[in-house]
Amino acid sequence: MKRRNFVKSTIAGGSALSMVGLSACTPSEKSSSKSSEVSVLLDFEFNEFTIDQFQQLMTEGKMSSVAICQQYLDRIAALDHLLSSIIELNPEALEIAKQLDIERQKGKVRGPLHGIPIVIKDNIDTDDQMMTTAGSLALAGTSAPDDAFIVKKLRQAGAVLLGKTNLSEWANIRSTKSSSGWSGRGGQVRNPFCLDRSSCGSSSGTGAAISANLCAIGIGTETDGSIVCPSGINGIVGLKPTLGMWSRDGIIPISHSQDTAGPMCRTVKEAAILLGALAGSDTNDAETHLEEGTIYVDYTRFLDEDVLQGIRVGVVRNMFVSNTDVTALMEKAMADLKAVGAEVVDQLELKSRSEWEEAEWTVLLTELKADMAVYLQSRTDQSFRTLADLIQFNKEHAAQEMPWFGQEIFEQAEQTKGLDDPEYLSALKTSKEKSRKEGIDQLMDEHQLDVLIAPTNGPSWPIDWVNGDNYTGGSSDAAAVSGYPSITVPMGFVKGLPIGISFFGRAWSEPTLLKLAYAYEQKTKHRKSPGFKSTIG
Repeated sequence: MKRRNFVKSTIAGGSALSMVGLSACTPSEKSSSKSSEVSVLLDFEFNEFTIDQFQQLMTEGKMSSVAICQQYLDRIAALDHLLSSIIELNPEALEIAKQLDIERQKGKVRGPLHGIPIVIKDNIDTDDQMMTTAGSLALAGTSAPDDAFIVKKLRQAGAVLLGKTNLSEWANIRSTKSSSGWSGRGGQVRNPFCLDRSSCGSSSGTGAAISANLCAIGIGTETDGSIVCPSGINGIVGLKPTLGMWSRDGIIPISHSQDTAGPMCRTVKEAAILLGALAGSDTNDAETHLEEGTIYVDYTRFLDEDVLQGIRVGVVRNMFVSNTDVTALMEKAMADLKAVGAEVVDQLELKSRSEWEEAEWTVLLTELKADMAVYLQSRTDQSFRTLADLIQFNKEHAAQEMPWFGQEIFEQAEQTKGLDDPEYLSALKTSKEKSRKEGIDQLMDEHQLDVLIAPTNGPSWPIDWVNGDNYTGGSSDAAAVSGYPSITVPMGFVKGLPIGISFFGRAWSEPTLLKLAYAYEQKTKHRKSPGFKSTIG
C-alpha cells in the first residue's frame, strides 16, 4: 500500500498475541531462557533452504513433504509468539502433503512447487477450513465460498498451503495513524531482525514469516508498496508483477487499478519460480488498463547472471529516501551493478511524480468503496455488503478494532461518488498518463534504459501505537500507480536493519528485471537470517 502516511496499521487492542509480542521486545528483557530459545531457533535445520534444495531432498528420498511441513509447523509453534506473523494454520496441511508424497512415490511430480509449503496473506480467498478476513474481526468466523484464482493454481502446482499470514488490517487502508502489521484479529506483526521495530505493511506477516524461515515461500499483495516495503524491511526478495499477470479474482480489494498479488521469497530464483507458476490470464479479472503482454510459464530461464553487457540502468534520484547511510548503500550498489556488466546512468528524476500522487489518492478512495462492495457481495458466508457496513461494525466494536487508531480513510472513501464520477475519471486518467507515458516510459525512452533503480525503503522504525508509523520513505509508487513490475532485493544493512534496492521498468519487463536482480543478488549476497534482537544496540 501507499507510503503517504496512510500505509500503516496498528497494534493489538487487547489481543493476546499482541501482548505476547510486546513483552517479547521489551529492551530490558535479557533472560537466559530467551537467549537459549533464540540460539536454538537460529540453528534451524532448514534455515535458508531453497525450493531447489527441498526438491533434491524429496527426489532422493531423504525427506518427505510431510516431514518438511512438520518441521515448519514446529518452528512456527516455537517462534511465532515473538512475531505474530501467522494468523492461522491450515489443519489440512499435513494431509495435503501426504497425498503429494504419494503422488511422488508413484512417479508424478507436478513441477518445482510439488510438496513445497507456502504461506499466503489473509486477504486471499481459500475454500477450505481457514478463514479469509483481511485481519478484521468483522469477517472472523467466516470462510470464502471458493479458492482465489491464484490459490487454484497453487494447488494445481502441488504447493502445500501451510497457513495464512497476519497483515495490516484491510491492507493498510483504514487510517492514517495506523501501525503497519497490526490487525484486530492477529495483533501486531514484529520485525525478526529487531522485535520492537516495524515489519512494514501491508504484507507484514508474509515478510516476517519468510525472513524468519517459518515457511519456504510466501505470497503478499500490493496496492502501493505492500509487497516491496515489507520485503525490503525484512531483508527478503519481493516481486510486484505487472498488473494483470496474476489474477486478482478472490482477493479482498482496494483498487482494481493497482491491486496485485506477488511472490515474497528469500531468493530471486524462488520468486521467479513462483511468478511463472501462478501467471496467466483470467476472464474474471480483465480490468487492468494495460495491453496484455507476453507471459511465460518459466521465468527461471532469464536468470543468467553473466549476460548483462549493454543493459542500461537508470538511477532515479528523486525516489531516494532521506538517509545518508541508505544513499551510501545505493552508491555501493551502483558500483556492484557496473561490476556485473551493467551501464549505470545516474542523476535521473521522474519529474511527473508529484502530479500522480494526489490523483492516485482520489482513485484509491473511489475504487475502495466500489470494489469492496462487489467483493463483499460475493461472500455469501457473511452479512456485510458495503463499506458502510464495515464502518458501522468498527464503531460497534471500537474497543477491539479501534483501540489505537480510527477509520478516517474508510469514512473518506465512503463519501466518494462512484466510478462514473468525473473527478474520479479525471484522476484515473492523470495517474496513469503521468506514471506511464509521461513517467516511466518517457524517462526510459529519453535515456535508452532497460531498467530503473532506487532504494526500496529506509530503516525500519520503532512500533508506535500512539503516533502510528514513522515511515521513512520509499520508491514503490511509480510501479504501483502505473501497474508496471518491480522487484526488491536485499542491498545491505543500516545499523543491523535490512535495506532493499528496487528494480522497476516498463510493463511486462519481468524477464529483464529478474535477470538484473539475480545478477546483483549473486554478486552481493546481502541476504542474512534475522537474529531476533529485542531492540537496537
